[in-house]
Amino acid sequence: MILGNPASLRDAVPAGARLMGLDVGTKTIGLALSDTRLVIASPLETIRRRRFRDDMATLFGLVDRHGVGGLVIGLPLTLAGGDSPRTQSVRQFARNLLALRDLPVAFWDERLSTAAVTREMIAADMTRKRRAEIVDKVAAAYILQGCLDAIGRD
Repeated sequence: MILGNPASLRDAVPAGARLMGLDVGTKTIGLALSDTRLVIASPLETIRRRRFRDDMATLFGLVDRHGVGGLVIGLPLTLAGGDSPRTQSVRQFARNLLALRDLPVAFWDERLSTAAVTREMIAADMTRKRRAEIVDKVAAAYILQGCLDAIGRD
């Protein structure tokens, strides 16, 4: 089920379950995982996209392995805050995912998340190769942490 308000995740996710953050791209899906208290997000891994069913088998395997009770999916809004073809694609990705397994899903504004993460990695003098290897899962953690910070303020 897609939740209209990310704060609803607190009630929709069973106690002790984790949240997983997704940074959905055309070639990869960056994944991040929260702790069981829903306070800290950590990068998990990056799925190289192939066929949707294969991607979902990998994703659901990780969901089951890590005790995930809900998803936070980065929504690539335009800088003006509107939808774009990419935004519509991510919304369709979520609907397709939910057709296979019903989980609480919240969207989180991901505008400039990859840019912010990349800036930090450059500031840390990380090589271009290393940045390319981890940027998607670190962006997923950035997205998930933003949501965790917001829902933790209740």
